[in-house]
This record gives sequence, structure tokens and C-alpha cells, in this order.
Amino acid sequence: MNRTEFIAVTAVILFVAFSLGWAASWLFHRLTRVTQAEMGELDKMAQALHEAEEDRDRALEQADRAERDLGGRLTQTQAELRAAMEGLREARAEAEELRAWIEKQGGRD
Repeated sequence: MNRTEFIAVTAVILFVAFSLGWAASWLFHRLTRVTQAEMGELDKMAQALHEAEEDRDRALEQADRAERDLGGRLTQTQAELRAAMEGLREARAEAEELRAWIEKQGGRD
């Protein structure tokens, strides 16, 4: 095989390799191409995801408001409980004083 034949064979081999690579690339892009229907479906999915995120954000805001409201109610209820317990202590102390005074009055007779 002389030099000219070697160059010709090498050129044919490179051309065949290039042709096979180009055909494989074309076939790959043809098979993986996104159709218009798939784009529409992707748009619908993106819109649904966006709406779901908005719903989640609204639910979180509502939960935060409810938690703040319940926290305020709890604080108020605890303050009322402390006031009621203090009033009960005072009433018991007064009742003990009255019992002692009644017993003392009953002992004088």
C-alpha cells in the first residue's frame, strides 16, 4: 500500500466515522426532542407547582396568625388564672380570719 492509497483509505474511514457520528447525533436529537404537547404539559405542571407553593405560603401565614392569636389568648388566660388564684388565696385567708374570730366570739359566751 503506497502513500496515496493510505491517505485515501484514511480519508474514507474518517468520512465514515464522521457520517456515523452525525447520524447518531441526529437520531439522538430527534428522539429526545421536546414536542409542543410536552411543552404545554410542562407549562401546566409549572403553573400547578406555582399555585401549590402559593397555597403553602398562605397556609403557613394562616398557621402563624393562629399561633400568635393562641399565644396571646394563652398569656391572657394565664394572667386571669394568676389573678383568680390570688383572689382565692385572699378569700381563704379572710375565711380563716373569720373562723378564728367566730371561734373567739363563741368562746367568750
